[in-house]
Amino acid sequence: MSDQIADRRAKLARLRELGVDPWGGRFVGISRHADIRAAAEKLNLDPGQVCADPAAGFRAAGRVVLYRDIGSLVFMTVRDGTGDLQYGLSKKMVGRGWELAKLLDLGDIVGADGRLGRTKTGELTLWVSELTLLSKALRPPPAKWHGLQDIELRYRKRYVDLFASPQSRDVFLKRAAIIDYARRLLEQRGFVEVETPVLQPIYGGAAARPFRTHHNALDLDLYLRISPELYLKRCLVGGLERVFEFARCFRNEGISPRHNPEFTMLELYQAYGDYHDMMELCEAIIAGAAREVIGATRIKFGEQEIDYATPWPRLNYRDAFREHVGLASDDMAAARARARSLGYAEARMDDAVVVHTLFEHYVEKKLVNPTFVLDWPAELCPLTRRHPDQPDLALRFELFINGTEIANAYSELNDPDVQRANLSRQIAGEGDETMRVMDADFIEALEYGMPPAGGLGIGIDRLVMLLTGSTSIRDVLLFPLQRPQPASGGEALEPRSDEG
Repeated sequence: MSDQIADRRAKLARLRELGVDPWGGRFVGISRHADIRAAAEKLNLDPGQVCADPAAGFRAAGRVVLYRDIGSLVFMTVRDGTGDLQYGLSKKMVGRGWELAKLLDLGDIVGADGRLGRTKTGELTLWVSELTLLSKALRPPPAKWHGLQDIELRYRKRYVDLFASPQSRDVFLKRAAIIDYARRLLEQRGFVEVETPVLQPIYGGAAARPFRTHHNALDLDLYLRISPELYLKRCLVGGLERVFEFARCFRNEGISPRHNPEFTMLELYQAYGDYHDMMELCEAIIAGAAREVIGATRIKFGEQEIDYATPWPRLNYRDAFREHVGLASDDMAAARARARSLGYAEARMDDAVVVHTLFEHYVEKKLVNPTFVLDWPAELCPLTRRHPDQPDLALRFELFINGTEIANAYSELNDPDVQRANLSRQIAGEGDETMRVMDADFIEALEYGMPPAGGLGIGIDRLVMLLTGSTSIRDVLLFPLQRPQPASGGEALEPRSDEG
């Protein structure tokens, strides 16, 4: 046990001797610091004044982030979810709470009743008449209140990062606002939010490796969903014509600044639409969130400034390939030679996979501002309607921003016979190995009739990264997956010498 923790536990024992409950209880009638500051603007307080007006009386609560004991006075900076406010205490004003005030530490959560005033230097202060301890912090907070300096520790101890770093907390508030904006927009357009199974007997809807689990009572292997697509399409069959889901998806793949095995996807389907409708909806959601939540359509991301003003460019897949790879996408001899020269094991790849590997290598990084890439090789898109005039192309787009795929959309395939044939080819070994599954019940659902539709998926984590300027996906996930650490007594935060 560190000296600081030992000192805090000694104070804990003293508080109990005084009859103070170190863990508090119900504390109602609280005003947020932002509201208190707004009210103070109307009081026109002078330096050195404590307002006697009943309108200046407030109850507030938060975490102590700065503590100054100057003998006859104690000043604390207290942080709540809306910001910081100075609390002032004197022995005369706080009475029996004075000894409690002297036993406080940084990180403690306190409640206070008092009146607003200003110090002689003009600092807005809640002069406390009654002090309540709501939770004793037994571990010291980080040395610097602008966040943990060890980036790995920030992810492992997000609960500390959130209260120590207003900037980190702001990212997650913006994340919630972005999701709320998308939900409201969709509901205004007549979409219904639904929930589909996370545990699925057959995984599908994407090219990805699933997590497998087992249900003991049914003696049944199940998969954590890689996509909600096939169940949302079943909703279309059932007459729910506009549906969406903020779906937690799971893919048993690598971890990187842009990938986490557990992530959030906004997926939606609109009966009687197509991928052109999805482009307009995609622009409305993302550009609208930039305006409404971030307050701008030009947003910095690293060294780039990304322009979200609509409409966004539409590029044909084959044209983009020819421009940036320097080859025709159907020149397979040249494409395979290029892939070999880059070190890819092209001999084990289907033609379409070779082409798309080169697309990923050369083209994606060129797409900085939001750009739709349309009409993909059909072999890559077994769930997508084909182009009526060019059956080797699928009516699909992907949206790229800053070289990263953010959204994916189709004109949905609703012909059950073609769908069965496409999935059968996947099972036979053509195309991506992770798509080699057949969902017979989904085919049967299509045989009852699914209306023509457009479908769209937007990666929420990547979108939040872009709109908040966060360079790692772990910055926008409250509790990202981390490699386990050896068992210990707990990781120490940066030491501090200014304990209260």
